[in-house]
Amino acid sequence: MTRRSPRTPPSPLPQRDGVDPVRVRLPVDGEWRTVRDHLVGRLAAGDGVIDAMIGAGRIVRADGSAVTADTPYEPGGHVWFHRDLAPETPVPFGVDLVYRDEHIVVADKPHFLATTPRGSHVAQTLLARLRRETGIPSIGPAHRLDRLTAGLVLFVVRPEERGRYQTLFRDRLVRKEYEAVAAYDPGVALPVTVRSRIEKERGVLTAQEIPGGEVNAESHVRLAARRGPWGLYALTPHTGRTHQLRVHMNSLGLPILGDPLYPRIAEPVAPDDFRRPLQLLARTLEFRDPVTGIEHRFTSGRALEAWESYDSWDQ
Repeated sequence: MTRRSPRTPPSPLPQRDGVDPVRVRLPVDGEWRTVRDHLVGRLAAGDGVIDAMIGAGRIVRADGSAVTADTPYEPGGHVWFHRDLAPETPVPFGVDLVYRDEHIVVADKPHFLATTPRGSHVAQTLLARLRRETGIPSIGPAHRLDRLTAGLVLFVVRPEERGRYQTLFRDRLVRKEYEAVAAYDPGVALPVTVRSRIEKERGVLTAQEIPGGEVNAESHVRLAARRGPWGLYALTPHTGRTHQLRVHMNSLGLPILGDPLYPRIAEPVAPDDFRRPLQLLARTLEFRDPVTGIEHRFTSGRALEAWESYDSWDQ
């Protein structure tokens, strides 16, 4: 007989500025005397930090009651708290809502805005902004875009339906087309479908193509237009590996304009330097809605700056 894991109780704390509270599950095999003793060792925050949070009533149990210095350790239990966020540089570009119904929201993301909280980007993310702007605390992404890539992102309103939309991406039932600006090279035969194996190690900035490896990434590349030395490329990914389009364009000898990682890692820029956005845009998104059966086709209203003003953009 299969033993089911206990259901995680809902958070007793509301979101703050569009950001979920941190949930900590207390290990079943724990032998700590108090919740406080466990948190001091687990979070490596120091006695003073945890004691100050407990003293302020900022750590709570599933019933909403505040954890005290003497709250007994409860194996398998949960506690929640809001972490103190480091200051973040505001991304000075708006988020456009392309579509909204009771099941999904489609957002048109600007460059430089992360899709979901990660690392130093927490409140300044598309997810947090949408929660604040739509007033839907349960909203969550069905997929993600790189922080430097602009364009369409699908969000799901109801958590219980999120898996059905995520399955569309897993099963390659979503057609996505991107636009990119890169150098024009008549020596590169286009259109072409690039197939390779791409791997990215955690903690390493760039992804790598593995020669001779089993193919796990496929992208179709065609030249859509040309202006002088620059080309506007239509890119259709048939898989969804990290940095896939950036890696494949670079492998063709056509690195995307403004890319700080390919073909080489550029010098870091200041957090408030938004002058050279990566010239990559998720232009269209097409799929059959798994809940309503509607055939959706969405188009980004954004433009690639370098293409619109190629004669004056800082190349």
